[in-house]
Amino acid sequence: MRLLLGSLYMFVVAAAIGLGSTFFALTRGAGFGTLRIGAWTAQPKAGTSGIDPYSRAVIARSGALPISLGDGVAFVATADDRRQPLDGRCEVLIAGMTPTARYFTLTLYDPDGRLVANSVNRHSFTSEELYRNQDGSFEIAVAPRARPGNWLPSGGLERYLLVLRFYDTSVGVATRAEREAPMPSIRRSGACR
Repeated sequence: MRLLLGSLYMFVVAAAIGLGSTFFALTRGAGFGTLRIGAWTAQPKAGTSGIDPYSRAVIARSGALPISLGDGVAFVATADDRRQPLDGRCEVLIAGMTPTARYFTLTLYDPDGRLVANSVNRHSFTSEELYRNQDGSFEIAVAPRARPGNWLPSGGLERYLLVLRFYDTSVGVATRAEREAPMPSIRRSGACR
């Protein structure tokens, strides 16, 4: 009897650990092969046949359509460079350079993956729309109130996420460091309302 209870206890513990780690991987995006550069994370293999089972489950659960590796890569940021969650009541500055790509987009979403409603119907920037500095760098303000230059309205949401998609780029599975793929910084630049 004691052996049976011990075996049952071990089974329950193993099942709890297995289910808990699976839940964590599915809800926190902790897939294998994650590429992290600054505040940005990507799953370069998400659109390939080499995708890991956890990433496959996350995609199935969310209904997202990943970019295939031959077409590009998508980076997501849910926090700034100091690991503070992106808060739509605060002004955040996205600044710097991007890896070489034929085209890129930067889009602001709510935590459920919907475009953020705002009065000017501005949800994203493309690489062709940005006002740039002479050295090719750029700055985009994400804020609840209008700002001069490149501005994305946050709608005052408590939380949001940014998705930076690069098309026809060499950034992918072999990329390991920021020197190989310079990503823009994300920092809080003003007061919160």
